[in-house]
Amino acid sequence: MRVALLSYRSKPHCGGQGVYVRHLSRELVALGHTVEVFSGPPYPDLDDGVRLTRVPSLDLYREPDPFRVPRLREFRDLVDVREFLTMCLGRFPEPRTFGHRVARLLADRVDDFDVVHDNQGLGPGLLDIEESGLPVVATIHHPITFDRRVDLAHAPTRRRRRALRRWYGFVRMQARVARRLRLVITPSESSRRDVVRDFGVDPARTRVVMLGVDEGFRPPTTPRVPGRILAMASADAPMKGIATLLEAFAKLRVERPGLELVLVTRPVPGGRTERMVDELGIADAVRFRHGLSDAELVELMGSAEVACVPSLYEGFSLPTAELMACATPLVVSRAGAIPEVVGPDGDCADLVEPGDVGQLEQALDRLLDDPERRARLGEAGRRRVREHYSWRAAAEAVVATYEERLC
Repeated sequence: MRVALLSYRSKPHCGGQGVYVRHLSRELVALGHTVEVFSGPPYPDLDDGVRLTRVPSLDLYREPDPFRVPRLREFRDLVDVREFLTMCLGRFPEPRTFGHRVARLLADRVDDFDVVHDNQGLGPGLLDIEESGLPVVATIHHPITFDRRVDLAHAPTRRRRRALRRWYGFVRMQARVARRLRLVITPSESSRRDVVRDFGVDPARTRVVMLGVDEGFRPPTTPRVPGRILAMASADAPMKGIATLLEAFAKLRVERPGLELVLVTRPVPGGRTERMVDELGIADAVRFRHGLSDAELVELMGSAEVACVPSLYEGFSLPTAELMACATPLVVSRAGAIPEVVGPDGDCADLVEPGDVGQLEQALDRLLDDPERRARLGEAGRRRVREHYSWRAAAEAVVATYEERLC
């Protein structure tokens, strides 16, 4: 089967989109299919045998100069103009403009592919692609309505809430497109229910395909660092629950001054996370890491005595599964799909209510005091990943949805 895999942005080592594109495309090729990834910047790291077609944009949110003003010579067409003007109005244009660009590219290549697989973009261009005769399947990791609700709830001023409503204007577009698609993949039952409820997608058109964990994530061969707590956040945003963790960590430090917190994220300069670290007086015990290679990330995950996933919501939570693969004992939020990922019996992680500082502090405190339970949780998590989270199995299930769509 010839697959066009679309991703409007594909950051290589963090966030679900780039990780999903890389591992799914590799396994599809290993199953004998042909895969060409169409991605906007940042572009993914892909394995041998997978073709990458770059879909250039103005890249208005690139690091280290987000919300930049492009030079006049960078504008190539009216889609670029629309992208820039939409940003100037405080809205997020990338899903829509990527969809227009890739629809234009595929209009001349209808005979090159059997199926088009969209990864979370959900721009109106997908409907143009279907009208051209190419069947479309879309993966929705979770409806961005949750991000919008959490950000609005944490907005400090009415002006900030107005700005956030403008920024999240693309969510209505995504819901409209999702309702018109013939087949939608979600990575968990929790995400499937939320897509049906918030986007109005017909449940009969949804299929759950759990994600996988790369085999490179494995237990450490060197001793873990005593007192090291690790947490990952693909974005410095309220939904990742970092504020809850910082408060809990500050309380723990009163009785445990030797603790260290490592956050795998790039904090917004002068943003809420940096301010909280300073206000709580824990700057000497908190380290930020970002831009890690796969090997560096695995090493860091395996170095922690305890890891924490304090998110207020997750559509799957790859970091949870990856930490389990490293046999790192976990304290996680009972939020979104996280309970699905760790399993129903509490054998692989200690669960706490999302946003509850006291529960999180107590759970971390108990786990730090109990090396035998840490070992049991780590072993059970590693076993669950090996039994349930394979990228090969995910790819086989995705192929089944392609075949269903083509019938």
